[in-house]
Amino acid sequence: MTEANVEKISIAQRKLFLNNGVELAYYDSHPDDGGAADGITEVIVLLHGYCGSSAYWEPIVDELEQYVRIIAPDARGHGRSSATNEDVYTMEMYAEDVAQMLITLQIHNAVLLGHSLGGYITLALAEMYAKKLSGFGLIHSTALEDSEAAKQNRDKAVAALEESGVQPFVDGLIPKLFAPANVEAMPSEIERAKQIGYGTSLQGAVGTARGMKIRANRTHIIEQTELPVLLVSGANDKVIPTDSTFAASNGSTVKVVLDSAGHMGMVEQPKELVQAILSFMKSKQ
Repeated sequence: MTEANVEKISIAQRKLFLNNGVELAYYDSHPDDGGAADGITEVIVLLHGYCGSSAYWEPIVDELEQYVRIIAPDARGHGRSSATNEDVYTMEMYAEDVAQMLITLQIHNAVLLGHSLGGYITLALAEMYAKKLSGFGLIHSTALEDSEAAKQNRDKAVAALEESGVQPFVDGLIPKLFAPANVEAMPSEIERAKQIGYGTSLQGAVGTARGMKIRANRTHIIEQTELPVLLVSGANDKVIPTDSTFAASNGSTVKVVLDSAGHMGMVEQPKELVQAILSFMKSKQ
């Protein structure tokens, strides 16, 4: 991969070496003082989706970081983070990576927002380390486990990846993540998402597909939590429909539907997503 393409795959500008051997790249909006000089006291951790990276969040970071400290890691095997040799990258494994990152950065209270795969990781972390969070949310994600049909599709994805590699797989995947109308209207955004996807390692893509296939149903985490929860869905999401995103809730869950988005609200409707996140942050205070 050329140096120019490496620049495209991630916005991470920092790295940590976790004690499990992962070299974790991450974006930090306020790396020097944690935002203290600007009076910023809250932290949002943004977890990207499958075959994505911290760069997925680029369209909304500039606006959000005026109000909160943003931490956006590249998941292991994605972006600039290292891959590891496990055959299966479980959601619990990913959650441990994030927890170690928070400990190392001395962040004791964060809002965790996860897109798609990142949402599955968010729920695993909320189950394992709820005391590290002051709230969490799913963005185009679900607390449900994979259906039998979805599990078969994971197997097909693994077979395609092992046969042809990451680039052809990403070329087929990315257009499906956008609302049909946006596939025509956003060619540069789709190309950008593909470039990000090309940065995914084969080990990471295969291991993560296997991990998503076996993930647990975590509807009870949302239903029983005392933490504020944000659920964001795209009205035109063909990957995770609104009913699946809203499958679990409690009396204080905030639900938002982005009318013109598919599975990539941070790219398709960034202003509306920023508004939803900031409103959620204000409401939970």
